[in-house]
Amino acid sequence: MDVRAEVLTTAVLRAWARTALFELGRARAEIDELNVYPVPDGDTGTNLYLTWEAACDALPDGELTFAEAVQAFGRGALLGARGNSGVITSQLVRACGLRLAENLPGEAAGAGETRAVLADVRMSEAAAFADALAFAADAAYSAVAQPVEGTMLTVARQAANAALEAANAGKSLAEVCLAAVAAARVALTKTTEQLEVLRRAGVVDAGGAGLVVILGSMESVLSGRAPAATSGVPARVPPTELPGAVGSDLDPDGPAYEVMYLLEAPDERIGDFRKQLAGLGDSVVVVGGDELWNVHVHTDDVGATIELGIGIGRPYRIRVTHFADLAHRKAVPNRAVIAVAAGDGLAALFTEAGAVVIQGGPGRRCSTGELLKAIERSGAPEIVVLPNDSDSIAVAEAAAAAARQDGVRVAVIPTRAQVQGLAAIAVHDPERSFDDAVVQLSAAAGQTRHGAVTIAVKDAWTMAGTCRIGDALGVVDGDFTLITDDLSTAATGVVDRLLGGGGELMTVVTGRDADPELVEALVRHVRRIRRDVDVVVYDGGQDRYPLLIGVE
Repeated sequence: MDVRAEVLTTAVLRAWARTALFELGRARAEIDELNVYPVPDGDTGTNLYLTWEAACDALPDGELTFAEAVQAFGRGALLGARGNSGVITSQLVRACGLRLAENLPGEAAGAGETRAVLADVRMSEAAAFADALAFAADAAYSAVAQPVEGTMLTVARQAANAALEAANAGKSLAEVCLAAVAAARVALTKTTEQLEVLRRAGVVDAGGAGLVVILGSMESVLSGRAPAATSGVPARVPPTELPGAVGSDLDPDGPAYEVMYLLEAPDERIGDFRKQLAGLGDSVVVVGGDELWNVHVHTDDVGATIELGIGIGRPYRIRVTHFADLAHRKAVPNRAVIAVAAGDGLAALFTEAGAVVIQGGPGRRCSTGELLKAIERSGAPEIVVLPNDSDSIAVAEAAAAAARQDGVRVAVIPTRAQVQGLAAIAVHDPERSFDDAVVQLSAAAGQTRHGAVTIAVKDAWTMAGTCRIGDALGVVDGDFTLITDDLSTAATGVVDRLLGGGGELMTVVTGRDADPELVEALVRHVRRIRRDVDVVVYDGGQDRYPLLIGVE
């Protein structure tokens, strides 16, 4: 039974934000493949996802009026917009939200605000929603220096027109949204006929496809129905067989760079600024308001586009992309796993599993700079980092925070030991969504207890008491728990503690100077006390720790 929402509230906005983010994540790769206009850089799906994620992140927890919520959400989209389609989407979101906040009564107005429309003559929820879609479509067209039909602009306009028609016919809020979605889907299929580059490639407009996903998510929230099993992105149509390059090839005569920046400038200067920017390139989009703007242009003159911004205000967070780098970007995977390895053997294991490896380990901690370089060199839009050491987690988090400023999705799995990293990468499936992969790797690492044995190099106090130089030490889950006379006793003691909590698989990683007899004795011990436990042994080559042990 459907549970419909007939009132636009902060709760509805939050539900729409979450649903659309999930659906954009599902459709991201498919939308990326559709991307041939205005530049075939294969990143529209990714840019839309990152733009929407920034908007979601800007929506604070706690009690908010609808006006406060849509303002925060719209500002987050503006500040985090990525690429041509992301910038236009941010304008659609911001304009739609502001218009709704003006037209809706009750919760829509903040404390002390004066409503422009009295309660007895106010718009219905359905009429206000339709009006907001139309206002947003107008704002998006105005933000583009040279609007082109057959793009997401067309899809937005047709969705708004259908919504207005449904609202005028007295339809409910959910029905108005359904009409908008249906019209958006029809408009999207027609984009192939409207743009030659789309027709030649046999695809619909990528930005329009993303907008269909976003509107479809709102319809599912308002109607109470689950989103459709498919993303709503139409399948490719057979490409037209014409001589010459297909749409997926870069135009050698087109602009060489994409330039984006945020600009603090007076609103009254933006109209002329947009016109002047159009003289320096194409795909010019300038969105925003209240003296904060997001600027996007494809150009051959990077310096002039930035100087133009300096002439009227303060440009910052400047991002320049060279389209010639696209060939490299397309050759790299969508996701990279970066692992810190404590030895040559461990490095080989992680590399074989598909990871990019950074050398680390006792006495040689990796730096934030090293991790950032690895992230940049991977070229992947999604990164998973396995620090594999307690002290390296903070370093990895710092590198991740810096990379996110450049629009890269980065997750740090808090692996505190090399064996936890091995357990995590063993279950990595590149075909799974980013969020699912992070959950899966985190679970595998968290379910792996870890231990080690080493020799004390100085007198010291530990959790197990005072140790002397030459004592054998046993480590369980990062704490020294055993002090013995020999490594074999320490190793069996560590294993007994690890297996005391259960387990089916034990991984043993041998160090650079590990005695083979030590390993054999440990394996015999496990087979004697727990025949149901499988044991695998790897040569890790790490220093200081003859044995690293993990139990899953």
